[in-house]
Amino acid sequence: MTDCGCDKAKAELEEFLHNELTPQEHDDIREHMENCDDCSAEHLVGVTLTTKVKEACQEKAPDELRDMILGSLERLDAAR
Repeated sequence: MTDCGCDKAKAELEEFLHNELTPQEHDDIREHMENCDDCSAEHLVGVTLTTKVKEACQEKAPDELRDMILGSLERLDAAR
């Protein structure tokens, strides 16, 4: 394998995080990050952000808000 370089690693970080690269591209970027502190730090930020977004998407709206929205939708449907 050859070092893919910082430009390629950073440009394809999202795809790397979501396993959307070919096995060769994935291995090249992983190998680069093992030897590059800057790209490793970018990867850590990406992993942290992805994790926090996934956690936030698991939260449930409060019942009061849910009821208010459903009530509004029902009134809109009835008005049609």
